[in-house]
Amino acid sequence: MDDDKDAVVEEIYERTKAEGAERVYADWAAKYDADNAALGFRLPAMASAFAARHVPLGSGPILDAGAGTGQVGSALKVLGYDDITAIDISEPMLAVAAKTGAYRGLKRQVLGEPLDFPDGHFAGVICIGCFGPGHAPPSTLRELVRVAMPGGAIVFNVIESSWEGLGFPAVIEELATAGRWQLMEERGNWRPYTIGEPDLLTRLFVFRSR
Repeated sequence: MDDDKDAVVEEIYERTKAEGAERVYADWAAKYDADNAALGFRLPAMASAFAARHVPLGSGPILDAGAGTGQVGSALKVLGYDDITAIDISEPMLAVAAKTGAYRGLKRQVLGEPLDFPDGHFAGVICIGCFGPGHAPPSTLRELVRVAMPGGAIVFNVIESSWEGLGFPAVIEELATAGRWQLMEERGNWRPYTIGEPDLLTRLFVFRSR
């Protein structure tokens, strides 16, 4: 990765648009945790805290969608959650996630395509760091709602630079109008990195499936 801490994420977004997310994340898997730690990456911990506020312990299985190296699962494990499934487009990233010991199951699946789970299966669905240029499309949200059980929490973030341009407001409103989910919390315009990437801002959402 680039040694300039303010260019790492921008480089990843540019590469994923050009090369595709699967190839980029396969190449990055071995250094992903170290690179993000150097930037002060706090998004997985913050998202796990929001999930814990809305998914009681023992309420059912949790899906870590776009799990990467398992940072969200690792945080949830510390908080006492022990029934977590990871999915990701990258087999090398899932191999790193498996080493955390946080997951009961790990599967290669592609966000934006139909997910291989039954309707209403998960008490909580978390999708962190997946919505940006060259990454999962807004249509992914329809599948995340489908696999969440009624009353289940769906936690995800969208970076500000992708919010309007990739069409997230329209899909979010569509699902709300159809009665598929209800907004519980939204936290906008905060930095997912505390050291590098000072201009990168994100929104974090918690919806309740209906």
